Amino acid sequence: MAAPRIATGAGNWFSALALGVTLLKCLLIPTYHSTDFEVHRNWLAITHNLPISQWYHEATSEWTLDYPPFFAWFEYVLSHVAKYVDQEMLNIHNLNYCSSRTLLFQRFSVIFTDILFVYAVHECCKCIDGKKAGKELTEKPKFILSVLLLWNFGLLIVDHIHFQYNGFLFGLMLLSIARLFQKRHMEGAFLFAVLLHFKHIYLYVAPAYGVYLLRSYCFTANKPESTASSLFSTISFQEGPLPCILGSKLLGFVQCFGQSTICHCLLSVGKAGDASVFLILATTGHYSLFPLLFTAPELPIKILLMLLFTIYSISSLKTLFRKEKHLFNWMETFYLLGLGPLEVCCEFVFPFTSWKLKYPFIPLLLTSVYCAVGITYAWFKLYVSVLTHPPVGKTKKQ
Repeated sequence: MAAPRIATGAGNWFSALALGVTLLKCLLIPTYHSTDFEVHRNWLAITHNLPISQWYHEATSEWTLDYPPFFAWFEYVLSHVAKYVDQEMLNIHNLNYCSSRTLLFQRFSVIFTDILFVYAVHECCKCIDGKKAGKELTEKPKFILSVLLLWNFGLLIVDHIHFQYNGFLFGLMLLSIARLFQKRHMEGAFLFAVLLHFKHIYLYVAPAYGVYLLRSYCFTANKPESTASSLFSTISFQEGPLPCILGSKLLGFVQCFGQSTICHCLLSVGKAGDASVFLILATTGHYSLFPLLFTAPELPIKILLMLLFTIYSISSLKTLFRKEKHLFNWMETFYLLGLGPLEVCCEFVFPFTSWKLKYPFIPLLLTSVYCAVGITYAWFKLYVSVLTHPPVGKTKKQ
């Protein structure tokens, strides 16, 4: 997952990272897909064949259209491309239809729309403070952040194996955050409003956005020259809306698989404390996704991809903060190492016990409880950090 030394000025290394992960996504096309594949095929058929007034009422399939209007229009646009690939996938009564052409179309539609995510990552990297930049390309915060986002394990398995369209939605989210840090508040607010009209699950982040915009944009005597704006322009991702956004996302982690890990990537390259929170959250949160891929062929894939991502995350952030304190204390290290025995127990021991038929839910229960402890701990650690450490900008001013 590391790229060779390439001239950073031309941005070749970023293109190499984006191209590399795109090729990996293509390799994952034949893997298992969940019922979400049929959900989106059905939505293609609904929006293509029916008038708008019936989109949210059609119930031939149990997978009725239940996303906001912008996503429905997104499916409508896709359907007009799909008709040139396989007309049968647009038949409302063709339930559970999955031809090879349909599979390729839907898989590549996810890969193609990830272009927005790649662009958003590039914009976020522009906002990174380069003071900690090392001599080696692989030690630069921008490079590390790019890998953590573009090669994010959670996005890879949920979008490109399980099957969803989270990539371009996260693209809107990250682009909105990038615009806030670039002091383009109206653009950031507009992009977030657009995001809400694509997927309503982001609604619980709205209060954090509202409070931040009121403080940093609306309630300033002189917007371009205000104290808030000047502080905002001199500090990095540790400040701004991210702590509030992350708090909201951590509370809703169960529904949003790894939204908080995506956003916390932005903080992880700024301070050692934030890197520690990110590593605990990412490792625990990503492992909590394992039950989504329950088929045998995907077992080595998910284990290998998570190991690669986790090893890179820990090693790169340790290198970035090698002059500072250890990223984990003994308790955190013990907890994270416990994920190994838990996986062995759930995947390799439990299936051969007599409990498998009588208590099939035990592996999921153990995984959920164990991961809930880590996620809750990361939430408290984040807020202790936010509440006990003064903002960089305020410290300097004092």
